[in-house]
Amino acid sequence: MHGPFNRGSGRKPMGEINVVPFIDVMLVLLVIFMITAPMLTQGVQVDLPQVTSEPIDDMEDSEPIIVSVDREGQYFLSVGGDETSVSLDDIADRVIILLERRPGTPVMVRGDRNVPYGQVVTLMSTLQIAGVSNVGLISEPPPSGEG
Repeated sequence: MHGPFNRGSGRKPMGEINVVPFIDVMLVLLVIFMITAPMLTQGVQVDLPQVTSEPIDDMEDSEPIIVSVDREGQYFLSVGGDETSVSLDDIADRVIILLERRPGTPVMVRGDRNVPYGQVVTLMSTLQIAGVSNVGLISEPPPSGEG
């Protein structure tokens, strides 16, 4: 009997999955993430000095408190990604409150390379008055080929 319901036609059912549509979707997602990832970096635009130095190892435990000074000399306080503009007078009070909540939190300073040296020293002195005994300075590594 030869009819549409005959199983003897010699064709076997296909036991494979066509993965080409999945690959297409993954490539589209990859392109989307590659385009949006640079847009996710936020914060104050600071032109950091470039020096060769060893990274600090003990910062893996907690999120540091970062105090930034931008090109115009404005101060910013960043904790856990939340960045707020603050005056020099308010920095000591806010850092004291943050260190009371989380003692032992590292404090880092990001200073633009074009900011006068005295302004960074004044900031570090303010942090010392707030009870911070150890302040780290954030820099960028020099481009490869320079030493």
